[in-house]
Amino acid sequence: MTEQSTSEAQISSDCDSNLRGSTAEPQAVGLSEERLKAISSTTQRFVDDGQLAGAVTVVARRGKVAHFEVCGMMNIETDKLMQKDTIFRIYSMTKPVAAVGVMMLREEGKLTLDAPASAYLPELSGLKVAQASDAEVFTPVKADREMTVQDLMQHTAGLPGAARYMNGVTAVDKLYRKAGLHHLPECDLQELVERLGKIPLLYQPGTKWHYSIAADVLGRLIEVTSGQPFDQFLAERIFQPLGMVDTGFYVRSEKIGRLAGMYGPKPTGGLQRIDAPAGGTGHISKTSFIKKPRFLSAGGGLVSTAADFARFCLMLSGKGALSGKRLIKAESVELMTRNHLPQNLIPLDKKPEDRYGGLGFGLGVSVRVQQTDWVPSSQIGEYGWIGGTSTEFWISPRDELVAIILAQHIPFSALSHAVKPLVYAAVEG
Repeated sequence: MTEQSTSEAQISSDCDSNLRGSTAEPQAVGLSEERLKAISSTTQRFVDDGQLAGAVTVVARRGKVAHFEVCGMMNIETDKLMQKDTIFRIYSMTKPVAAVGVMMLREEGKLTLDAPASAYLPELSGLKVAQASDAEVFTPVKADREMTVQDLMQHTAGLPGAARYMNGVTAVDKLYRKAGLHHLPECDLQELVERLGKIPLLYQPGTKWHYSIAADVLGRLIEVTSGQPFDQFLAERIFQPLGMVDTGFYVRSEKIGRLAGMYGPKPTGGLQRIDAPAGGTGHISKTSFIKKPRFLSAGGGLVSTAADFARFCLMLSGKGALSGKRLIKAESVELMTRNHLPQNLIPLDKKPEDRYGGLGFGLGVSVRVQQTDWVPSSQIGEYGWIGGTSTEFWISPRDELVAIILAQHIPFSALSHAVKPLVYAAVEG
């Protein structure tokens, strides 16, 4: 056995088993082993300073994982160390997974991106629009056009986000609460769309980018056009082919011991255990993610592991294929990961410290269109997304680079901000 193959075998033995065959030594894929070590030391500093309980970091290049490290605790109360197979609530990192499902159905001719969403979900036809979204008195006006499937995928559909109508005082906010849309765990995807069909849009479709529950509507779109329940479609069409053995809408009883605790800062310093928000809603539930939910949130409902999500990212960086299995065409990946927002909707004038400055949006993922002072090392064309409790991934096609950071902390941790320049600094050629 050669020196290189011996080293690769050692890395494979350290990684979760479903990453075997997708690993390499750093130098074999043009990464600096020494500089990758800085990722681990930086993560350890966050743990030592009491900013995080623990985290898992993954870096891959040219289709091979070259860094897969754990740090800290997955459960402080029981002194349980973070593991490579620890299960995380990935929240909004669910959105790109749902987007891949939509692209699959597009390739099969079961839907088109420029079609009105009402062509598949008739409940959404003929929706009125609030003349002023922030008014305390509702004045409806006719929509200039209907929302399209692509509007749903890029958050230009006119729908609000959960954080808005949970506590808002405007007329539209009150209508959403009256329809029970602040308690989404109590309904299913069909009921979600039925309720949305009775409430006006916040703004004219296509005129504003507004991060919203549109992604959850995609879950119902997938059900209707595929003829399968949303969770079954994802399991059969994406998770099983990719070997994502620990990804789903809840953690099965035999795996509960691998679910990371959720933490937040204590007022007096350090960390405290907190309840995990139910996916995609902002609604707090102590039973979140430990039993199958009624509401299968395409916007934020999945749990996964670092190894599982690495396989999903490697599929995207491989232009739709992994280990000889093709999920979607290369052109579909390129369409997903290209900015589709017009110039006037891209937040280029945000403050330098705003993480959304310079970001456009593709289909289910953000796309870097301008470098800013937030992370100067970010590359134009880099795409990815975050989960609201400190999970993030990004992919740089130019560098053939994938990075994943998983923690469970509210508010969003600064770890990914600190790690990103280290990942890029490790690229040698």
